[in-house]
This record gives sequence, structure tokens and C-alpha cells, in this order.
Amino acid sequence: MEAIIKVLSTVLILGLITRGNGQCVLSDLKVSQSQTGASVEGKPEWSVVITNSCSCVQKDVKLNCQGFQTKENVDPSILSVSGDTCLVNNGNPIYNTPINFKYAWDNSFPLNPISSTIACS
Repeated sequence: MEAIIKVLSTVLILGLITRGNGQCVLSDLKVSQSQTGASVEGKPEWSVVITNSCSCVQKDVKLNCQGFQTKENVDPSILSVSGDTCLVNNGNPIYNTPINFKYAWDNSFPLNPISSTIACS
């Protein structure tokens, strides 16, 4: 029993050291996509949800938008496309509340996070 407690304590301490005091990493940003079942101008509609799973905010979030196209208007304050990079939420912080938008195209785009600025208070 004592050995189990030591192992669990060690794992917990290592987890805290590795993670830091609430520090985030880019991989705390998750982008999920699914088809809505609707279509816009003959293109399937995709629903995108961007979540930040860390207690710290991440701002100036940029996604890989290589080749991004859509037949559906996307609010530029939510997703602003510039070449192969997209700025999320006008660069404003992403808290625990998800960012949502929809687009319409034949296929989904990767939209994986490529950079952010982490801000812990």
C-alpha cells in the first residue's frame, strides 16, 4: 500500500512539474469539425468548434488554412483568412467558451492550430 502511495505521489508531482503552474501549450487548442447535413450552393456545410482546454487563455490564435475556400460567409471577426493562415476571434483571447463557425465546401480543411500567445494571470 505504501509503495502505491509513493508511485501515485511521484506521478502527481511529475505531472505538476511537467505541466507547470497552469501553463498552456498549443495542443490545448482543439479544432473539431463535422458535417451539419445542410448544403450551401451545392457544397456540404461543415461546423467547426475551437476549444481551449487550459485554464489560461490563448490569444492571437492562428490556424493552418491552406487552400481554405467556402461558399458560406464566415464572420471575419471569428475567422480572418490571410493566405494559408487564419486568425481566430480577431486575435482576442480564447477562454473556456468554444468558438464556433460554419463553412461550406466539398471537403473539410485541416484548420490545425499553428501558433498562439499564452496568457496566464
